[in-house]
Amino acid sequence: MKYCHIVILSDLAIQGVTVQTIFRAIFSLFLVVIVWINTSATILAEDETDLKLYARSAILVDAGTGRILYEENGFEVMPMASTTKIMTCILALESGKTEEWVTVSRNAQGQPKVRLGFKEGEEYQLEDLLYSLMLESHNDTAVAIAEFVGGSVEGFADMMNEKAVELGCENTYFITPNGLDATKDGKQHSSTAYDMALITSYALKNEEFRKIISASSHSFMEKSKTKQYTVYNKDAFLTMYEGAIGVKTGFTNGAGYCFVGAVKQGDAEFISVVLASGWPPNKNWKWKDTKTLMTYGLTEYESKDMEKKFSLDEVNSLIAKFKNKTYRNLFLEAGVDLVLGTHPHVIEPVEVFTREDGGGQMTVFYSIGNFVNWTSSSGAGIANRMVGGMA
Repeated sequence: MKYCHIVILSDLAIQGVTVQTIFRAIFSLFLVVIVWINTSATILAEDETDLKLYARSAILVDAGTGRILYEENGFEVMPMASTTKIMTCILALESGKTEEWVTVSRNAQGQPKVRLGFKEGEEYQLEDLLYSLMLESHNDTAVAIAEFVGGSVEGFADMMNEKAVELGCENTYFITPNGLDATKDGKQHSSTAYDMALITSYALKNEEFRKIISASSHSFMEKSKTKQYTVYNKDAFLTMYEGAIGVKTGFTNGAGYCFVGAVKQGDAEFISVVLASGWPPNKNWKWKDTKTLMTYGLTEYESKDMEKKFSLDEVNSLIAKFKNKTYRNLFLEAGVDLVLGTHPHVIEPVEVFTREDGGGQMTVFYSIGNFVNWTSSSGAGIANRMVGGMA
């Protein structure tokens, strides 16, 4: 696994830079980290862990903190098939119209398989259509939802793209609400594993979304009560992994097999994304990849409760406890968690600085071998990343 890490300065991040030297200065109210950038040098730290996945692009993220725990080509722009419907669903839920009736258009009726099979002029409650969308991935349902919520497929695509930008997605472009391969103005319907993890993390904060994706089946009727449907959840991951809570499968000829998964065991919750995890007949590779990622996260990472305040001796004691093992990421944020993650290099701490900021918050800075970690508890939980390549 190879990727660029991030150092966070309060609420600001410097990304994708190579660090030649790092100077540290602690002032009365702020910890200032000055990063001297050598633009001619090569790139950042590498984690050599290789999970030997089938997917061309994959990522594992801590759902609670947003930390990347593993990735392979996780920022590569690729088609993402029906995982698109995660965004379609959350926008529909946020529209506040779930109890309203959706009239099926000719355009919706004419969508290619997989489809529910409703007819033009029929009416269905939006909430029911969301189960059709997420459990059986119906393409006609996606278009009916898009036209109802966004006024048109194009209008809904605009909403999808606006939401993606709002969530911090930098490499996502939606054209269709169902994820069918499409191009427009020279752009492809596409995303990245990382962006899809961002979207999913946001969607999982919605309890109704969680309820829909974890349902085993759902029955509903057309408004006139002359038609009834029962849809069944096609997400086999729900029954093959302890704590699985979804999320969405996908396949097109362009995207291959895709899957966004989520697992919650105890206090740990992880999101995984695999894109292009094989083509027919390798339908099960996406499940194998997802299980590999989730097992890696649950095995290699754990959280422990910490007190809000701790002394330099206590910090040194924690580091000493783990320094003879494989390197661990040490996250000391507002007393929330101590997060331990493996790294292939065995390295020892050089120095540790701690101090209390206003309001009883704590700032921690420590340097370990050729890696530098820094965390600041400036209110909301702030992620901590490594930067390597120091002279």
